Amino acid sequence: MIKMVISGLVVGALLGWVLQRGRVCMNSAFRDMILVKNTEIFRAYLAALLIMIIGANILEDTGVIKVLYRQGFMPVANVMGGYLFGIGIVMASGCASGIWFKIGEGIVPAWVSVLGFFVGILTTSEGMLLRLYQSLSNYQIWLTGDGLKLLTARQVDESWATHADIYPLTLYNLFGVNKWIVIAVLGAVFLFVILRGDFKKSRRGYSWYVAGPVLGIIGIAAWWASDYYGGKARGMSFTGPTVELFRWVMQGDDPTWSVFLIFGVVFGSYLSSKQIGECKLKSCGANETLDAFLGGLLMGFGAVVGGGCNIGHGLTGASTLAVSSFVTMLFIILGNWSMVYIKFIRPMDIQ
Repeated sequence: MIKMVISGLVVGALLGWVLQRGRVCMNSAFRDMILVKNTEIFRAYLAALLIMIIGANILEDTGVIKVLYRQGFMPVANVMGGYLFGIGIVMASGCASGIWFKIGEGIVPAWVSVLGFFVGILTTSEGMLLRLYQSLSNYQIWLTGDGLKLLTARQVDESWATHADIYPLTLYNLFGVNKWIVIAVLGAVFLFVILRGDFKKSRRGYSWYVAGPVLGIIGIAAWWASDYYGGKARGMSFTGPTVELFRWVMQGDDPTWSVFLIFGVVFGSYLSSKQIGECKLKSCGANETLDAFLGGLLMGFGAVVGGGCNIGHGLTGASTLAVSSFVTMLFIILGNWSMVYIKFIRPMDIQ
């Protein structure tokens, strides 16, 4: 238990420090691409993802981690959940990891967004929206011995129970090639995008080309530590752990490794922002506070329906090469861009 707590806090603190010092928030990464034509944070994200893909699969192939959890592909749920989550992060002014590290900086609306995030998750996974969630996620595409098949959630459960020949859809088994061929292709594409822009040094904090690779290394450490000390290879995630944290505090449930990861993120962000003089209470008006809560609600709903958030899918899930994670991230970006257009670009065009 002590090792689980310490390892979760340490990995989380490192994560929070790098996120805050590098200003790595996926809402900003996707928003800035079309709003101010800046790709720095997006390139940091790609650098982190590439390192995590390579590292996670080496851990699996060498047996350090027995198996990486890969999520099944739910076409309707991944598309709808991802798109709504992308809209929500614009309204909340932060992604799932962003609102947590901003708490450490003293940004009050981030607390409101986290509350909305928790309510949205719980309402969708266990409350009044449960049946809607079950309907959206009912149909899934899996790879079977007879090829790709559209299965219901019940058929998937029955297949697992009987140890049937069924596998989650990945980029490599979709095309029937060795996964390292897919990794090589993705690596070439990512490097092309990463190396296209400039390498200006940041005036404050870490430059994108420092924050991105370090974030990727922390992600690999999270894969290993969550498996070795937490009992399950979950890596970095924020959707499930957010609910687990609230339940531990409010109901006394046993905490998981990921709960201490979140505590570490807040603490690491606090230390980083305190050192550079950015830690101070910052509030906002009523309209912004309402947006923060509604954005958090939408993020919670989208994360449950889509099967994960920008970190759970965008880094941890995508590092397993699961098709579900890549599709969900594509629609998170599209949802982000849609809301950025409505909230920022269109008003400027009208003026």
